This record gives sequence, C-alpha cells and structure tokens, in this order.
Amino acid sequence: MIAALIVLLIILAVLGGGGFAWNALWYILIAALILWALGFLLRGAEGAGRWYRW
Repeated sequence: MIAALIVLLIILAVLGGGGFAWNALWYILIAALILWALGFLLRGAEGAGRWYRW
C-alpha cells in the first residue's frame, strides 16, 4: 500500500509538478475522511458493534 502511494506521488510529480501532486493528495484525503465518517455514522446507527478490526 505504501509503495503504491509512493509510485502515485512520483507519477503525479512528474506529470504536473509538486503543486498538482499536493492538490490531488488533498482531494484523496478529503474523500477518505468522508468515507470514514459515513462508515462510522452508518455503523453507529445500526448498533452492530465495532466496525474496525482491532
């Protein structure tokens, strides 16, 4: 997973420069946070217990 992120970051840096890479990473971060929050809220409403593995 980390290797895939590093490769993605290198590709983005080569294609559009560092500014574009940081902008894309912010969009990925925002999307991940929204999905995390939705999963947390939906599982919390069901009361099905813990939704994480640890």
